Amino acid sequence: MSRHRDRRDTEDHELREDGDSDNVAPEGSREMGEGGEASSKVPLLAGDEAAKKQAPLKAEVAAQVGAKQLIFCFIGLQASYLTWGYVQEKVMTREYTTGKFPSATFAVFSNRALAVLVAMIITMVQHKGQLGLPAPYYAFAPCALSNSLSSFGQYQALRYVSFPLQTISKSTKVIPVMLMGKVLNKKTYPSVDYAEALAISLGVSIFSLASSDKSGGGSEQLSEALLGLSMLALYVVSDSFTSQWQSK
Repeated sequence: MSRHRDRRDTEDHELREDGDSDNVAPEGSREMGEGGEASSKVPLLAGDEAAKKQAPLKAEVAAQVGAKQLIFCFIGLQASYLTWGYVQEKVMTREYTTGKFPSATFAVFSNRALAVLVAMIITMVQHKGQLGLPAPYYAFAPCALSNSLSSFGQYQALRYVSFPLQTISKSTKVIPVMLMGKVLNKKTYPSVDYAEALAISLGVSIFSLASSDKSGGGSEQLSEALLGLSMLALYVVSDSFTSQWQSK
């Protein structure tokens, strides 16, 4: 009986060992599993390395595109402003058979009418035929009015002052811009900026006084010079208000 019991215990032990060996994965299959995991990781590592290699190329391409866009915008702005200034001076200072150009208001009106027409066309093209404004009219009405006044002063000033003086007078816009920024947008500027703006304004004033002394003349030319300076002041102040209101 004891021998029979020992034999049964031995058979149960062997069966138990056989079951455990079935549950344990073979070494080859474990290595295959690890190899499979390694093989799944290799493409990820290769992709990361490829992305790292492509990142400088993408940055270089983006820099080239940005540089081309900057050059295009620079040339476009310079060509537009130079053409505009040349035609503006010729229109307002040329002596026609009937005299000088009669109305700066009409010049401003035609300018704004064409600008509105072009803006409507571009807006409808970009928004697929819809002409909606996300901002209410009163939000941009003040800067629209100041922009029109600025253009009027710019055109009208050419009746009394030279075009170089008008161009240089734009440098004095630094002080009004700083003051408008302080009043409208609560901006603060260092004292160095105020000193630089004052120095620029003094330089422009000296230039304008020197040009008026060379021209000579009596009280009539003095009154024209004062009218020209008042138009320049209207132009500079209105333009300063426009830029600061748009940045709100």
